[in-house]
Amino acid sequence: MEDARRCRCVSLLIVLTILIGLSVAFDTTLSQAQLDRLRKSQSLTTTPAPQTPMVEIPAGHFTMGSDGTQALEDERPSHRVWLDAYSIDLHEVTTGQYAAFIAAVKRSPPWKWETVNLAQHGDRPVIGVDWGDADAYCTWTGKRLPTEAEWEKAARGTDARLYPWGSQTPTSELANFALGARFSYNQVLLPVRSHEAGKSPYGLYHMAGNAYEWVQDWYGTNYYEISPEKNPPGPSQGQFRVLRGGSWSDLPKYLLTYGRFKLPPETKNSYTGFRCAK
Repeated sequence: MEDARRCRCVSLLIVLTILIGLSVAFDTTLSQAQLDRLRKSQSLTTTPAPQTPMVEIPAGHFTMGSDGTQALEDERPSHRVWLDAYSIDLHEVTTGQYAAFIAAVKRSPPWKWETVNLAQHGDRPVIGVDWGDADAYCTWTGKRLPTEAEWEKAARGTDARLYPWGSQTPTSELANFALGARFSYNQVLLPVRSHEAGKSPYGLYHMAGNAYEWVQDWYGTNYYEISPEKNPPGPSQGQFRVLRGGSWSDLPKYLLTYGRFKLPPETKNSYTGFRCAK
């Protein structure tokens, strides 16, 4: 008797399975609610990290720092540096790309994130990230932050130019800068692929203005006096991390390709973003 009941149950299960299969075969349209549930059921950590186009910087020497009248003490002396070939992001990491990172790894959002409208600001540089955030994002994408030397060569090329576009004083056609101190995504940040005329010798966008960019190095005031000629990594430790490039708020003198800036690595503000390298 027990065997008969078990047999009938198995038969019923087979019939139900066939019916379900037939219904799927003849009706492949899923409702929006079903699609949403399906997406949520899948692990976000398996979502491929968004990839920014990269530009390859060839191996060779370039001039780092400056002995000019505008150069500060920590930007001296001008010195020759050799870098192996590397690649660096064409543009700054965007809010849209960083949103994918937040969702995938469940990281706390940046400062001012509540004011982000991805439909409007998804192509603007992410700001409000500290050095650890920037480092973690680059690692997630299989990259790293550029060294200070790599950043400077990508910005100025091999002819020791003052600005990414050359020697011309910055204008609104060349860079996004000098917009005061009041922050608003709509009013002060521009799409990461804007200012075509202001690109660096290697074609990189916004190596001056828009957002400061964290780099890999610890800051050292006199590091240029002792740094190695080949692939300088920066000091082994420090109190501050280096930023490069100036921001939407800065005056022209802060947009110089050799300009150095420093902040505690845990700093989050409306001026600072990043790009990655490898």
